[in-house]
Amino acid sequence: MPSYSEVVQPFLMGCGTKEPKITQLCLAAIQRLMSHEVVSEAAAGNIINMLWQLMENGLEELKLLQTVLVLLTTNTVVHDEVLSKAIVLCFRLHFTKDNITNNTAAATVRQVVTVVFERMVAEDERVEDQPPLVQGNSNRRSISTLRPSAKDAYMLFQDLCQLVNADAPYWLVGMTEMTRTFGLELLESVLNDFPGVFLQHQEFSFLLKERVCPLVIKLFSPNIKFRQGGGSTAPPSAPVEKPYFPICMRLLRVVSVLVKHYYSLLVTECEIFLSLLVKFLDGEKPQWLRAVAVESIHRLCAQPHLLRSFCQSYDMKPHSTKVFRDIVNALGSFIQSLFVTPSSGLLVLTLNCSNRNNQAGGPGTGCAAGGTISAQAAFEYRGTWIPLVTVSVQGSVKATYLEMLDKVEPPSIPEGYALSVAFSALLDLVRGITSMIERELTEEEVEEEAEEVSRRDSEPARSLEGEDSTQGLAGEKEPSPRLVWEEMVNACWCGLLAALSLLLDASTDETATESILKAELTMASLCGRLGLVTPRDAFITAVCKASLPPHYALTVLSSSAACLSNKSYSIQGQNVQMISPSSESHQQVVAVGQPLAAQPQGTVVLTAKNIQCMRTLLNLAHCHGAVLGTSWQLVLATLQHLVWILGLKPGSGGALKPGRAVEGPSTVLTTAVMTDLPVISNILSRLFESSQYLDDVSLHHLINALCSLSLEAMEMAYGNNKEPSLFAVAKLLETGLVNMDRIEILWRPLTGHLLEVCQHPNSRMREWGAEALTSLIKAGLAYKHEPPLSQNQRLQLLLLNPLRELSDIVHPDIRQKQLESVLQILQSQGDSLGPGWPLVLGVIGAIRNDQGNKRCTEDGTTMAMTLESLIRTAFQCLQLVVTDFLPTMPCTCLQIVVDVAGSFGLQNQELNISLTSIGLLWNISDYFFQRAEAIEQELNREEVLLERQAEEKGMALNRPFHPAPPFDCLWLCLYAKLGELCVDPRPAVRKSAGQTLFSTVTAHGALLQPPTWHTVVWKVLFHLLDSVRKSSTTADKEKIESGGGNILIHHSRDTAEKQWAETWVLTLAGVARIFNTRRRLLQSLGDFCKAWEVLLDHIQSAALSKNNEVSLAALKSFQEILQIVTPVKDSERLDALGMPALADPMSAPGPGRPLPRSDSLAERLARYDGMEQQLNLPLGDELEDSALWWAAWNTWYRTGIESTRPPGPAQRLAFVPSQPFLTALVQIFPALYQHIKTGFSMEDLGKLGVILHGAVSVPISSDASPFILPSYTEAVLTSLQEAVLTALDVLQKAICVGPENMQTMYPAIFQQLLRFVEFSCKPPQYGKLETKHVANAKYNQAEWVALNYVPFAERSLEVVVELYQKTACHKAVVSEKVLQNIIKTLRIPLGLKYACPSESTWKLAVSSLLKVLSVGLPVARQHASSGKFDTMWPELANAFEDFLFTKSTPPDNLSVQEFQKNESIDVEVVQLISTEILPFANFIPKEFVGQIMTMLNKGSIHSQSSSFTEAEIDIRLREQFSKACFETLLQFSFNSKAATPQEGYISRMALSVLLQRSQDVLRRYVEDERLSGRCPLPRQQVTEIIFVLKAISTLMDSLRKTQPENVDGNTWGQVIALYPTLVECITCSSSEVSSALKEALGPFKDFMQPPVTKVQNGES
Repeated sequence: MPSYSEVVQPFLMGCGTKEPKITQLCLAAIQRLMSHEVVSEAAAGNIINMLWQLMENGLEELKLLQTVLVLLTTNTVVHDEVLSKAIVLCFRLHFTKDNITNNTAAATVRQVVTVVFERMVAEDERVEDQPPLVQGNSNRRSISTLRPSAKDAYMLFQDLCQLVNADAPYWLVGMTEMTRTFGLELLESVLNDFPGVFLQHQEFSFLLKERVCPLVIKLFSPNIKFRQGGGSTAPPSAPVEKPYFPICMRLLRVVSVLVKHYYSLLVTECEIFLSLLVKFLDGEKPQWLRAVAVESIHRLCAQPHLLRSFCQSYDMKPHSTKVFRDIVNALGSFIQSLFVTPSSGLLVLTLNCSNRNNQAGGPGTGCAAGGTISAQAAFEYRGTWIPLVTVSVQGSVKATYLEMLDKVEPPSIPEGYALSVAFSALLDLVRGITSMIERELTEEEVEEEAEEVSRRDSEPARSLEGEDSTQGLAGEKEPSPRLVWEEMVNACWCGLLAALSLLLDASTDETATESILKAELTMASLCGRLGLVTPRDAFITAVCKASLPPHYALTVLSSSAACLSNKSYSIQGQNVQMISPSSESHQQVVAVGQPLAAQPQGTVVLTAKNIQCMRTLLNLAHCHGAVLGTSWQLVLATLQHLVWILGLKPGSGGALKPGRAVEGPSTVLTTAVMTDLPVISNILSRLFESSQYLDDVSLHHLINALCSLSLEAMEMAYGNNKEPSLFAVAKLLETGLVNMDRIEILWRPLTGHLLEVCQHPNSRMREWGAEALTSLIKAGLAYKHEPPLSQNQRLQLLLLNPLRELSDIVHPDIRQKQLESVLQILQSQGDSLGPGWPLVLGVIGAIRNDQGNKRCTEDGTTMAMTLESLIRTAFQCLQLVVTDFLPTMPCTCLQIVVDVAGSFGLQNQELNISLTSIGLLWNISDYFFQRAEAIEQELNREEVLLERQAEEKGMALNRPFHPAPPFDCLWLCLYAKLGELCVDPRPAVRKSAGQTLFSTVTAHGALLQPPTWHTVVWKVLFHLLDSVRKSSTTADKEKIESGGGNILIHHSRDTAEKQWAETWVLTLAGVARIFNTRRRLLQSLGDFCKAWEVLLDHIQSAALSKNNEVSLAALKSFQEILQIVTPVKDSERLDALGMPALADPMSAPGPGRPLPRSDSLAERLARYDGMEQQLNLPLGDELEDSALWWAAWNTWYRTGIESTRPPGPAQRLAFVPSQPFLTALVQIFPALYQHIKTGFSMEDLGKLGVILHGAVSVPISSDASPFILPSYTEAVLTSLQEAVLTALDVLQKAICVGPENMQTMYPAIFQQLLRFVEFSCKPPQYGKLETKHVANAKYNQAEWVALNYVPFAERSLEVVVELYQKTACHKAVVSEKVLQNIIKTLRIPLGLKYACPSESTWKLAVSSLLKVLSVGLPVARQHASSGKFDTMWPELANAFEDFLFTKSTPPDNLSVQEFQKNESIDVEVVQLISTEILPFANFIPKEFVGQIMTMLNKGSIHSQSSSFTEAEIDIRLREQFSKACFETLLQFSFNSKAATPQEGYISRMALSVLLQRSQDVLRRYVEDERLSGRCPLPRQQVTEIIFVLKAISTLMDSLRKTQPENVDGNTWGQVIALYPTLVECITCSSSEVSSALKEALGPFKDFMQPPVTKVQNGES
């Protein structure tokens, strides 16, 4: 309102008075009015003019300033020239002489400038449609478009630039003076406070570009050109302006603002600024300039987004300066320059090292005692010591020198300040960049994940299109963030690394070290995340090197550092040198240890800083493991070496514990580090535990790194037995254990490597490899996987596979570990192994006899011991499997169990295990039996699957014993395995296996399908018999001294041959028993006959083997198979019908026990009779059966013939069969005969006879004789002889009840028996073998002893008699002249009489003859006409003759009683003649009767020896006999019944002989008596004469009783002629003779009668 300006007018006028008081009041009033905004534009102009006057007059300066301020802040009416005038007014006041006014004016100016720009901002906000952001350059003078406030601001800013540039202002008319410093400050504040103004208005941005930037560059020029110390040398014509601190400092502030806010506008200009800034760090610049520059750079470094822009705008453009890289490198080389070339401007303390060491109390303790110096944090490098000053709190940049706006002279800069700022700048740079990039990275990853999810949810096709289009757009705009990040890192890492490495090496302060390490760590991690391998590895290498002692030779680090070290990066004149760590480290030593190297070296020391770095390294691996990738190798290699130097050794589970002082005195740890060790060890473990959070790729990197580390350790451990480094192996184990949930992805590389470790020659290395591998396998099996292992067969096999591969390793310690872990797995996870069983069983069964022999040891025994213990452990596993786990494993594995158990039987290291494993096979078979149904079902199910698979592949099913059903195959495998064991070289194993095999077949064979039996018989049993027979016949006959250790071997087993014999026996018996018990089943198989023949062939070859034990056992088996009675039903027990054994030949396998006497013949025969009733075969089988039995007969015959055939003349006697063998052989016949009797022919009987005769003829070896032969005096049969008789007896009994045609065999039987009878006098010969009679054997040790055949012959004779008594009338017996043969045979012992080997023989012969004749003579008479007996009579006469008048003399010691007994036998014979022969003389040939008569005659007269002495001796006259003969003669002489003249003739002839004889005796007696004189005659002569006299009296009696016509005249003559001789005897002196003489003479009276007168011529 116009009135407003009028309101102000009076006050203006009041001010015009220039009266101080009035002026003050008026100014106050004006201020009040202004604050109430009652001032118009015109009034405002007036007010300013009035204030200008006051100013010029120098009145109320402070009030003036106040008024201007109020005027400009309370409203916006002041514009254009008015405004400029007000501003100029303030400037003018600033340059007064009064300090207070100056300062107030300065403040007012600042405020006013701010107000002007604030008005513009407010104006912009009022206008809705804001102008777009400045694009590029705009036209030069286009201020007409600006709104009023904007125009004011523009004009003001333009003039400020003019003023600073020392030019005249355009708008601020009236300025008298101005300082650059103030102008720069104002510019800085505007630029700093109102970036929006410049960015939104083209006009302003134009100003920036065109005015401000050139101004700044111009003002910088003195600083750029200046070289410290260069001024003096330059020629005076070109004076060099020296840098001026206040301006320089302010310029730098302006630059900071420009760069910070207007970077996007001033890209090119900023490039120049930054390059300048970098140059200010040169060593030639003044120290204050370098310090301020460092502060500026620090400001930039704290702004990561800015840095990113630099990178994008310069470093990433093709032809641009690499500004960002230069900044970093400049910082780096600045820091290096401080150490390498300490310049005079800085207070740097250089120390004499040796001096300091002395001060400190010797090396090693470093600066700890070095007084004030080391109390402060500092850096020290090669004698240069720079303290560390606190310059800023982390992240906030508080510059010191950039804020010194009041200083005119450059300040002196304290020692270490620049370094400290640079250090902070580096740390802030790293912190800023890394946190920014990591934040953005994380955001990006989150977005990607979200996109991934949404893409999965939406339709795939549509989303793909969308993606493509967005990508296209993005590509045009700007490089992807990732590229920028990568470029930033690539640009800065070299410089950073160089600087940080140097600082790290020089740092003496734990905190500083920590910061440096943290920076290196974050950089490494960032590079890792971005996938920048080289920088990542470089940073990690730096930390690694810092962890290790200086100059530590570690190939991994040197190779990865090779590309970095000894190379200087020259970038735009900046020289960055890679510095190697200094050797003179003045750090506290905390540990001394041995370096990990192939060749022993000296010791190395670890300092506290090394340990600190190590912890950083651990931290890196722990927190950033995921991004380490290949650099795991660096990290782990370093850790391995540190762990080694510190002497940490792996414990259980792979965790490292402080080791024992293994390396002797070389490892020294201070207490400081001792307390740290458990922590380090713990972090180490945690590091590998944290591997469970790594992704799969990172985990693989970790595993690969550990593996290659381990390979190096292995390399190093080759060829020496030094303690190896086990770090890698232990950590592989730890890593595996914590990553069980995804074990599949790392299992193969992990276990593949550990398997290699297990093959290492260094035992400690191997041991740990095995420990790690087995622990992992056990843990893997125990882990609760998802899904569980039972449902994830593939994983389970994967886990178990390495266990199996351990089997290929020859080192016994590894195998031991493997087996122990199998045992543990079985104990803990045995129930859940499922499909893993074949693998586990394979491991258990992988024990071989040569295990471990491939490597020669110094001491062979230890190897054997190890092998034994391996086998023991493995066997323990197997036992556990068999006892506990058979039910839980798949049935398909049972066959493997059988194979494994078998392989333990076959191993030759440990006999007990072999034997026990056979027991296990029995247990297994038992299990099969009990669970038969279940197993069979499961196997059948499997079979269907397998067949289907085989069909699909078009292959045949490959299974042993295939066509058989699977369950049967299982049994067959078991049998085959036992069969293999039955031919093991060790007798004990063979025996046990044989027993088990046959027991199993017997006990469980019923489970097999009938066709499978075919395989059992041919593939198992016969195959086994063949092998055993072959081995037995080729076995060694060398004597074995002892059975290992001190065990003595019994002589019956002391050669391999004898031991094999036992096996043969067992096998044959077993097979025979199976044939016996399974006969019905086997017969149904079709080729039973063939099998039977094979079996018989085996029996025959065994029976004919030259071994008593085997041959005897073969017969035992023969007996067993013959005693089979075809069973009625299978269900009935076979044994119940079995035929009883004859005698058990097995109970006496040779010398050693006396043979048990067998039961009496009668009992045995009864048994056979009983048997016949059982042997009625069912008709259907008869034909086949008879074929079988005849096959058996042929075998028996061949065996008999072979075994009893005597050796030929040229043969040396090799083998004589034993008695038990022959006995058993003969005992088989009766049983066999029962089966073949229907077809048994004469020819067969002949064969039998040959064998029986041969068997009986075999002698006994002298050492066996005491057990088999009865003592000579006993008349007992041996078992063999009994058996022979039994055989014949069975035969004749069969003939007896058999059909007519069989009875023709009687004569043959008689003939056989009679041959045996002859043995009593003529023992049989066995070839040309010389035998001694048994009686002499005791005195003259012959090799062979003939049996005592007498009892046998006598028993045979008894049998003959019995048989003859039964069969005398049989046609065959009559026609075959059996009686004649009997007499002929008996004639031998009868003729020998006393010369017989045994007295009983002839007595038995006589009694037998009598018995036979009593039956046979009537038959002979009956057949007299047929002439069948004609030849018998002379034979009989000769027999009587030979016996009654024997040529043998009785033994001297024969007693009278004996003599009389013998005589009575003779008398019996005479009686037989008198009762059985002479009465039937008319049926008997004349010659025979004549012979008999002559014989009687001979017997009735005593023959007496003429010699006196002999007469003395021979007192044994056979009176009784003579009497009997005589009486018989007489009886026949006067037998009135003479039916034929022939008989009468005989008697007459006999009588004349008798009388003649009496005459001779009487005469001789008379003669002798006369000669003897007084001496009595010998007794026998007296007896004889008495006998003759008695005979004469008997004759006289007979004559008296006889009809005279019966007496021949001739006889009368002889009788009468006796008379005178009798009379002559009267003179005898013997009373006995006298009485006999009386009796003889008496009867003569009956014949004395007067003579009849002669009739002559017919007259009496």
